[in-house]
Amino acid sequence: MKYPSFDHIIESLNAGKLFSFPGGVHPDDKKSLSNTESIATAPMPDILVLPLRQHVGSEGQCCVSVGDYVFKGQPISTTTSPYSVPVHAPTSGEIIAIAPHVVAHPSGLTEMCVSIKPDGKDTWGELTPLMDYQQRDKSQVIEAICQAGVAGMGGAGFPTHIKTANSKPVEFLVINGVECEPYITSDDRLMREHAWQIRQGLDILNHLVSPKAIIIAVEDNKPQAIEALNIACQDKQEYRVVPVETKYPAGGEKQLIQVLTGREVPRNGLPADVGVIMFNVGTCYAIADAILHGKPLIERIVTVTGDAVEHARNFRVLLGTPVSHLLDAAKYQPKKQKSPRVIMGGPMMGFALADATIPVVKTTNCLLVPSKKELVADNAERPCIRCSACADACPASLLPQQMFWHAKAKEYDKAEEYDLFDCIECGACAYVCPSEIPLVHYYRQAKSEIRLQRDERNKAEKAKQRFEARNERLAREKREREEKHRKAKEARLAATNNKTTTTASSGSESAKGGGAKDKVAAALARAKAKKAAQQAQASADEASLSQSTETDSAK
Repeated sequence: MKYPSFDHIIESLNAGKLFSFPGGVHPDDKKSLSNTESIATAPMPDILVLPLRQHVGSEGQCCVSVGDYVFKGQPISTTTSPYSVPVHAPTSGEIIAIAPHVVAHPSGLTEMCVSIKPDGKDTWGELTPLMDYQQRDKSQVIEAICQAGVAGMGGAGFPTHIKTANSKPVEFLVINGVECEPYITSDDRLMREHAWQIRQGLDILNHLVSPKAIIIAVEDNKPQAIEALNIACQDKQEYRVVPVETKYPAGGEKQLIQVLTGREVPRNGLPADVGVIMFNVGTCYAIADAILHGKPLIERIVTVTGDAVEHARNFRVLLGTPVSHLLDAAKYQPKKQKSPRVIMGGPMMGFALADATIPVVKTTNCLLVPSKKELVADNAERPCIRCSACADACPASLLPQQMFWHAKAKEYDKAEEYDLFDCIECGACAYVCPSEIPLVHYYRQAKSEIRLQRDERNKAEKAKQRFEARNERLAREKREREEKHRKAKEARLAATNNKTTTTASSGSESAKGGGAKDKVAAALARAKAKKAAQQAQASADEASLSQSTETDSAK
């Protein structure tokens, strides 16, 4: 695919011109509810519940036991695969449970969690910062980011060390401070109050990925954040702070890349395929904490907002803090709700929690507690009228109504043909739907079912491969045994033949030796007989001569 060149993009940025993405909506942002006050520190809860998997990837291996004492920042799990990052104790205390617990998931799933009872001392374990990271091997710095448990803070929680270890050349390093979802202001307050530490994290990323250009993108409805970042980066001319149009979902990874560069990430592709790598501002902050201070990721900024809380604001929250504890800190007023309703995330992409004991994790950016008049939960889904408003609003240029029909009919193969997995679940389609159809719900359900079917097929295929491998192994072992027996039989037969041949050879030699002796004896006998005959002849001759002599004398 042909896309704008690097030089053309830089010229556009210098001229203040940006690209755009299709669709999008403009909901009321409601950000003023929580962004007017500085970040507050949430009080310490009685119990911290820490899921061992708070990121995209495999669960870590628990490395503590019930009854153990842990220090603040101490790992409670270890990595088990390249796509795994450890989880750390947010404070010092005692491990009181290691068991499944309900976690932040639309279906209310349970996962293995470690529960810590804080001792109130908040005693840190040993910290090992890398202040001289520029003199260190890059792999050592990347490993330090991994061991600090840093994962994406603005999306699904993709392990940060995997991105930083990207082997493809990077043209644009993009820092995402757009935060386009209504109500959420955690990144806004972080940029206002901690712009310098975000800049420090950006310096580390710049060192690791060596991009040609660096862009910090912020939605233009955050002027104070833009100003703070400009001040923090004023000595770095190559760091561009770029305001982008306030339009939902401009903060989506693919959409923001399209806005800044005009490049489209290919289907089933990654940003690196178009020369871009992107990190959230919260991730930059966590990287600076990990490398410059040696602190693992044990806390994050969470927006608690909505008309059903008296004191909406942003809190610095320890990971593992129960949602109910955070609601108490914001003075939750259940009387303002028809029934208890807490949404994790924003109104567009968030999901209702089934249990208030669910803990805050690395990807928790907002708790929305709407009043009964604020976000009306209309469950009266009506038939699709084929108005195509959803298609017009889709930022991924999909056909939401087609995907909906096939997903509802459980025709998952056809839903995939309409690029179901290219859907970013932004909720723009459901927002404009006049029939109040919860479109994203159907897409999520279809994706889950497809993934489940794929997993089952993969398991069946692996079982088949194991079965075939076992049969092949047994057949091979049988052939090897038969071959071994055949060779042993041949060896025995050869040994028997050799023995017979040796015996026959010995007999033949013996026979040959006896015949020779007989001939010698016969020859000796003949010689003796001949000699005896000669002696007898000589004696006879002597006797005859003697008789002749005597006769002559008589005459």
